[in-house]
Amino acid sequence: MEIKQMNRGIATSLSAIGIAQALKIFTHKKVTGKWDWKQAFTTGGMPSSHSAGVSALASYVAANKGTGHTETALAVVFGTIVMYDAQGIRRHTGEIAHLVNDLEDSFVSLSGDFPSLEFEKREKELKEILGHQPIEVLGGAVFGILFGLISAQIENDERRRNRRENRKNSSKVQFNSNEVYIPAKRRDIKNRR
Repeated sequence: MEIKQMNRGIATSLSAIGIAQALKIFTHKKVTGKWDWKQAFTTGGMPSSHSAGVSALASYVAANKGTGHTETALAVVFGTIVMYDAQGIRRHTGEIAHLVNDLEDSFVSLSGDFPSLEFEKREKELKEILGHQPIEVLGGAVFGILFGLISAQIENDERRRNRRENRKNSSKVQFNSNEVYIPAKRRDIKNRR
């Protein structure tokens, strides 16, 4: 029974996302001076794992199918939408959450000064780091492109190696029940005579 491998494009994209998430631990340490393992499971931060994943997929597909192929166009267009969303809408949502949390803190202090103002503070603040700064998206995109190209190159090297082995194996003469196997090239020559 043969076990089928996962689609290389999916594996490349998911691997880029995972590695980018792990890199956030190191970039957080560089910026803050503190190790924070939770960074591997957060949104936002450097590099953008969304950008890394979609860029890895787009560059992998482009390297294998060519830049004029429909699959490349789909990967690039949807990747661009994801990256735009990461540094646009999601980042602005995080900024609004920051303002709401500040506003809530102001209400808490005002409610202490004015007893008639009843206000209950939420137990948990809104999450503020949702999106990315443009440089974080760019960092994820550059990492993803390089990762996708490397993955495509590895796959292409494996294909070439397999083709060479298949050619080498098919050129051997095999004897089965008194018949001689003649490779395809020699068969064509024999049939033309």
